[in-house]
Amino acid sequence: MTQRIDYMQQSSALFKKFVEFNMLVKDSAIETSSLDLVSIRASQINGCGFCLDMHVKQAKLHGERELRLYHVSIWRESTLFTPRERAVLAWTEALTTLPPHGVPDEVYDSVRDELTEKEISDLTFAVMAINAWNRINVAFRAVPGTLDVPYGLTKANLS
Repeated sequence: MTQRIDYMQQSSALFKKFVEFNMLVKDSAIETSSLDLVSIRASQINGCGFCLDMHVKQAKLHGERELRLYHVSIWRESTLFTPRERAVLAWTEALTTLPPHGVPDEVYDSVRDELTEKEISDLTFAVMAINAWNRINVAFRAVPGTLDVPYGLTKANLS
């Protein structure tokens, strides 16, 4: 696979502002481990190999256990996730796929039982961010692993 265009170079001002937005999301009320799960699950749903590759490696560097990484796609059946993480994953899926009649009440209720309003709001921005990254990387066919060295992802030892 070859990347179609270098959007970072072609739209450098927009890219810079989006990176700034993403940094604010990382400093939000949502813990890093949940942000990692959000990025992994949305990237799986959207078929973004570049983002999935990057976020699995980042999660490993953040201390995530490998088995939990393998179980993200089967989180409903897995016993490895807390009720809070399950609510985060359900919210991520609902906002990533956007059902025809909106987010179901049961999904909202589950996230509302586990997170504060501020956390739900911040989580929503995190889901928005990864979906945007997924869309640009899928559109321009970003090649998985190409930024491992500059982002320090080789330390994850997953290559």
